Formats: sequence, structure tokens, C-alpha cells
Amino acid sequence: MSIDMSQFLETFYEESFEGLEIMETELLALDVGEADKETINTIFRAAHSIKGGSGTFGLNAVADFTHVMETLLDEMRDGKRAVTEPAVNLLLTTVDVLREMLTALRENSELDSSRIKETHDQLEELLGADSTTQQTNTATKEDSATTIAGWNISFHPHLNLFTTGNDPVRILRELNQLGEVVSKMDATSLPGFDNLNPEESHIGWEIELKGAATREEINEVFAWVEDECDLTITPIESSASIASTKSEAEVIVNVIPADEVQNNTDSSTGAAPKVEKSKPKSSTENASIRVGIDKVDSVINLVGELVITQSMLSTLGEDFDMSKVNRLIQGMEQLELNTRELQEQVMRMRMIPINFAFQRFPRLVHDMSQKMGKNIELKMTGEQTELDKTVMEKIGDPLVHLVRNSLDHGIEKPEQRKAAGKPEMATLALNAYHQGGNIVIEVVDDGAGLNEEKVLAKAKEQGLVPPDAQLEPSKIHELILLPGFSTADTVTDVSGRGVGMDVVVRNIRSLGGSLEVWSKPGLGSKFTIRLPLTLAILDGQTVAVGREDYIIPLISIIESIQLKPDMLNVVVGKGETFKLRNEHLPIIRLHNVFGGHPRTTNLVEGLLVVVESDGRKIGLFVDELKGQQQVVIKSLEVNYKRIEGISGATILGDGSVALIVDIPGLISLSNKKPATNQLKKSA
Repeated sequence: MSIDMSQFLETFYEESFEGLEIMETELLALDVGEADKETINTIFRAAHSIKGGSGTFGLNAVADFTHVMETLLDEMRDGKRAVTEPAVNLLLTTVDVLREMLTALRENSELDSSRIKETHDQLEELLGADSTTQQTNTATKEDSATTIAGWNISFHPHLNLFTTGNDPVRILRELNQLGEVVSKMDATSLPGFDNLNPEESHIGWEIELKGAATREEINEVFAWVEDECDLTITPIESSASIASTKSEAEVIVNVIPADEVQNNTDSSTGAAPKVEKSKPKSSTENASIRVGIDKVDSVINLVGELVITQSMLSTLGEDFDMSKVNRLIQGMEQLELNTRELQEQVMRMRMIPINFAFQRFPRLVHDMSQKMGKNIELKMTGEQTELDKTVMEKIGDPLVHLVRNSLDHGIEKPEQRKAAGKPEMATLALNAYHQGGNIVIEVVDDGAGLNEEKVLAKAKEQGLVPPDAQLEPSKIHELILLPGFSTADTVTDVSGRGVGMDVVVRNIRSLGGSLEVWSKPGLGSKFTIRLPLTLAILDGQTVAVGREDYIIPLISIIESIQLKPDMLNVVVGKGETFKLRNEHLPIIRLHNVFGGHPRTTNLVEGLLVVVESDGRKIGLFVDELKGQQQVVIKSLEVNYKRIEGISGATILGDGSVALIVDIPGLISLSNKKPATNQLKKSA
């Protein structure tokens, strides 16, 4: 019976990417010159796990590449090689290459052979650079060749070997690559068929390995099962004769290579078995999340409470009369409470620590500080602060841009900091914490701060503000968020490529968040991001326009007002406006944008909901306000098509569908001509 190994591939990729994150984190924590054995062991185990898994799935290119890296780590672990900065940097590059290889294999795309070969050659060169170690190893091998002809290996797995994910066949296959294997099976512990448990390992082997394999190479094969078996390894002297006759129980193990077992695997390139997918999956896109058992237990308990409540209500309904009304009301209240708690617990299951987004920055700061010749210490607080998985996936790129911006523009070189009376070691801080129903993320540096004169001059030069404009510092800081603005004098691989802070702002606002800038010349800068904890549930205000209901996010609403005739005005070319506390704000009639028949078109008879987005205030004309409620957001784009000015839909308590208004999109839509009956046109 053949087993389709491709069904386990996705788990292997997820675990491998986690292993790479561990390797990168530990390499950055490695002290140059001092080989911390535990840290190197952690890195080695992660590399060995990737190597073993890739060999199992026939990803030979990954296994071969990781083997060289593993050899280098093994020498560091044994104290044969010092931990140097070039070696650590090369290992970090190796982690990058491995990540690229696994990503390519996961997406069934081609490997970058030139980059793989270049890094592989650098590893080989570094391994051969230590002549003393090389000579010692050569001498050891020559000595072994003259005195040892092979090894006798007694391998008896414990009963629970299979439950740890290990397989004796894979071990025998690896031994077969070290030399000629002659094996004698020991089935004396095998129980009768009636008592046989297929999940237990009962067979042992007495193995004779002929060839020049070293003890270290054999130890490496058994490294992951040494605690799960009885293992004895003894050398065979060269003068010893090896019997040529074999008993009936003695067999020569012809191990089938992985690339022959999986005939859909290309052994020359290490390509992954083909897996049918609807679309390629990025390595950074988590297909699954790990949930704490406490969260699962809470959901199970709440489901139990729901079952009890449902049973009680069913019993009431069998023979209902008015004397049971109070019990019915109590049951409905209990059902509402259980449902709300279940909703909250399920949302908690989607929450993951922001450390998943923060973990890329130690490497980023390490590489960029070396490239730019700056001394920078990264401090992170609140890494365990949780937010929704969807928000986490989308906030990564804006955060990277803000951090790179601080490293490049904000923090000065050591000599400049010293001249300014500041410590040569700069500090970059990433902070995360909850505030109300939002999560706040801060990117803080103690660099030079924004050069307000230069920013204002650039804005005038680029025509973003009038030539005679005089702005307050806070307004000048906001200029860097405008599209097309840049103070970079030269184009580098870090900045000056036309991708400005406006892209960051747009991405953050697409998540329903905001970005604030604070800066003080000579003291540094702080960028503050505020985001909702989840994108799956929204606090909204229901409004009616004719027979249609719409949901307006509460976070966008400033107030609701009843207009008076003297507040109204019509501006030629601008449309209808109203005056609110010395401000003239535009009016958008929702029925003109989305179609429909309002109860009245008289602005005085309806209501205006004043909303704000991107610093702009507008008034939305509606018939009436209904209740406020939490709504579950359903994607309109997935279920129908994208509608400009609408961010999604929800199902109300009466079963009707209400559209959720996208305030920034609505403002943009209202500025287009014509902007009427968008829903009807889309339909």
C-alpha cells in the first residue's frame, strides 16, 4: 500500500518556516566569539529538522543545501570553529536562501539555482578556510580508513517510536547512503497477530555497515531517535572477516531512494510533488493558526451551555401556555448571553500575538545598521499583545516601511550623534498595547527628528502647499503623509523610489485605522498607529434610506443633526453644503449615490449624519437613525462583486441584508461625475 505523502506537505512547510524564524532569531542572539552551546544546539536542531523532513518528501535540493549548513553548525557546536561575524552573516544569508527555496517549492515555481550555488560555495569555502580543522579531519579519516572497516549497529526502537513521528525505514535509508548495509531483523518481541498494535514498534535490527563512515556521521543519523531506542555502535577492525553466508532471517536491505518512491518528484531539482491548488500560497500567508487549549476549552464549555439552553427552550415549546412566558423570556436572555460569549471566544481564537509581525525586525535592523554604518539597538515591548490574524497579515508591510524610514531618515550616523552630545548607540523602539477597543503600535526613534524647514521647503517646491504658507509644526509633520512627498536627495535601495508615506497611510486606513506623527528636532520621532482589534466584527449605526438599511461605522461618526433652513447653502460647482460651527461641510445624499427612493428629498425633513475620514468631514443625508449594534462583516466582493463606497454587507436580526458604508470610498465616489445609482449600474 502506497501513502500519498503530499497530504503532509503543507504541515512540513509551515513547520519549516517556523524553524527558519527560530534559526534567524537565535543567530541574531548569538554572541560573536563565544559559542553559546544551547543557542547553537537550537539552531542546529531546527536545521536538522528541515533537512530530515525535506529528505522524507524528496526535496533533495533543500536537504543537500541544509547539510552543508548543518556541518558548519556542528563544528561550532563541538568547539572546532569559532563563532565569527562573517560566519553568522553567512548563516543568516543561508536562512534567507532556504526560505526562498521552500517558498518556490511550495508554489511549484523554479528555484534560483545561481543564488543557491553561490551561497553553497560560500559555505564550502568557509568550511575549508580553517586549515587546522581540515587537516585534523583528514588525518582522522585516514586513520579510520586504515583501522576501521565498518560498524556494527544494534538498533532496537522503543514501542512508542512511531508516535514521535520517526520511521526506521527512513533511518535505514540514510545509513544506506553511508555505505553497504547488511541487516539482520530481530522479531523476537513481535506479539501474535491478535495482540499486535500497528502503532507500536516491535522489530529491532542488527546492522553491519561497511565503508569509511565516521562515528559522527552515524550519530547524526540516529540523532532524533537516540532517546527512543536502545542503540549500540561498535567499530569493525579491518582485519575482521565478514561472513558471506546468511541465515534465513538475514537480508540485504535495498533501500529505495525517496525520488523513486515518489515518482512525481524531480530528483535533479528537488521539486515538490505537485499539489493541486486554486492559487499559489505565499509563505507569509498563514494557512492555519495555533490556538491555546484554554481557548478551545472555553468554546467547548459555551457550546455545552448553548445545548442546555436550546434543550430548555425546546421543552418549553412542546406544551407552551402563557404561564411559561417568564421562563421563555429568561431562556431567550440566557441564549443571547451564551451567543454573545461564544462570539467573543471565537474571536479570541483568531487573535494572535503581534510578535508574529515584530519578529522580522531584529534581522531588518541588524542588516540595515551594518549596511548604513549605524549603531542601533532595537527594543520591543508588548510583543504578546493580541490582534486579529487578518489585521496582522496586512499591517506587516506598513510597519516595515515605518521602521526603514526611521533607520534611514531618522537615526544619524555615530559621528553625528557624538557631535550632538548623544550616545553613539541609537535606539529604535517598537511598542504595542491595547487602548479601548483598539490596538496601538508605536515606532519610536531617538534620531534627529523631522527637519521642519526642509519638509516645508520641499512641500512648497513640489507644489503641495502655497509658496507663502506658514504652518504649525504639527501641520508640517502631516506633510510627509501626502502622496508623492519625499525628502530623499538620492535614490537608494532603502528610500527615494517614489513609494512614500501616503502608501502606508492608505494601507492603514484601509484597515479602519489611523496614523499620527510626532517629532522634535534633535530628540527623535514617533509614529503611532491605531487599529481595530478585528476586521470581522464592526460597531455600527443603522440608518434608513427609504426601504433600505445601511450601516455606518461608529468610529467614523461625529454627530447627527436636524438641519434648519438657515444652515443650508448651495455652492456653484461644489453642490450642497451646510454650516456647522463656522465650518461649511459638503452634503452627500445616499439615495443619489446608491439609488433608491427616500421618504423625503427635503434636507430639513431628514437627518444629517456628520462623519469624518482622512481629516475631511461630510454630512450624509438619511431618512432616520435606527439602533446601534455589532455586525458581522461579510465580503461583498467574494459573494458578489466590488462596489465602490461599500466595504461589505451584514445580515440584520430580521434576516434582511444591510450594506456597510465605506466612508473614505464614499467621499471619493461623491467627487466623481456622475455618481448616482452605483449599485444599479453594478448590477
